[in-house]
Amino acid sequence: MVPVASHRAPITVVVTLLVTGAVGLTASLALTLDKFALLADPNTPLSCNFSALVSCSTNLNSEQGAIFGFPNSLLGLMFWSAVIVVGVGLLAGGHFAPWFWGLFSLGSAAAFGLVVWFIGQSIFVLGVLCPWCMVTWTATIPLFLVVVFDTLRAAEVPIPQPVRRAAATAFNWIPLVTFAAYLLIAVLAQWRLDLFAALG
Repeated sequence: MVPVASHRAPITVVVTLLVTGAVGLTASLALTLDKFALLADPNTPLSCNFSALVSCSTNLNSEQGAIFGFPNSLLGLMFWSAVIVVGVGLLAGGHFAPWFWGLFSLGSAAAFGLVVWFIGQSIFVLGVLCPWCMVTWTATIPLFLVVVFDTLRAAEVPIPQPVRRAAATAFNWIPLVTFAAYLLIAVLAQWRLDLFAALG
């Protein structure tokens, strides 16, 4: 086992936290405001409703849109705000304890797991793509990869040396893996929903 060491996150991690945090927070805020609008008037037209296949209303009004009994976007507001706070703290030269990075990695993994579930629900159950939800997906995937692999490669948690080396190698492939994930989502959406035909 390797010793747990103090680690200052590289600028790529800081930028990823700040950018994905800002993007995710914007999407969560937009979804929250849209949910409030629907609660006030269920028939109100939303700016993110583009067609029968691309709209927010279906997702916001579904059970999947409130899996814990309240709008999912409220979770997003809390999570993405925390991501931004961590990014700003790192930008200011701050250091976080190893236990924090372990918990932050678990939180990022939980967010990623929820996003994977939401993607499946949107494409295969609800049969609709929510624009602001897709923005959240776009931000969550690289955030999860960067946080988890950087935590592992920096040995912020006690791990075997081979795992640390593998994480360091995987970190360099994050852009390609992220693109592949986006491509997979697009292929699944096209296969299941036939978006080209709908848009044509």
